[in-house]
Amino acid sequence: RRIDMKQEQGLTKKGKETRARIVAAAAKLMFERGVAGTTVEDVQREAQVSASQLYHYFEEKRDLVLAVVVYQTEYVLASQEPLLSHLDSMEALRSWRNAIVQLQIERQYHGGCPIGALSSELSESDQAARTELAAGFMQWEHSIRNGLRAMYDRGELRTHADPDDLALALLTALQGGLVLTQVRRETRPLEVSLDAMLAHIGSFIV
Repeated sequence: RRIDMKQEQGLTKKGKETRARIVAAAAKLMFERGVAGTTVEDVQREAQVSASQLYHYFEEKRDLVLAVVVYQTEYVLASQEPLLSHLDSMEALRSWRNAIVQLQIERQYHGGCPIGALSSELSESDQAARTELAAGFMQWEHSIRNGLRAMYDRGELRTHADPDDLALALLTALQGGLVLTQVRRETRPLEVSLDAMLAHIGSFIV
């Protein structure tokens, strides 16, 4: 929350609540329409704030976009808790997999990954956003890695297993699966990609 913490310094409780409402509204619209398809005026209407209020907290759209990146990272990671913090067994990994698949079903396969969608749109055009997105993915990868390392440290994975590489591969499989699930409007790509990676991880079980 480097950006958010800096921007929230000195704000009153009411000010923080207003700013949070603006960011939540922007995140909702950008997830539905994309960054380019969301105007500042759209956010203003959705958050029910005046133009002067919005510009008080965000001098330009780019500042708001960066806040949305932080918001979506926190939302995605929090929505996977407490499973994400305890991915230290095959059972836990399967439960996490099932929860992610179920979420896509509930969303009717729309939207894909909120962080991934922002990455596709912003990585080549906004260096600051790309840096924040990379940090968000690193947090996600770190949580997966912690669980796999715990398995490795307990001697449950073969010595030649690499928890770091397995964590990165699992997150990559997840992102690819989410993209194709969004395009095809079915969870099979997500299920196949995750199941293949879990089978690969399972092959290292002692």
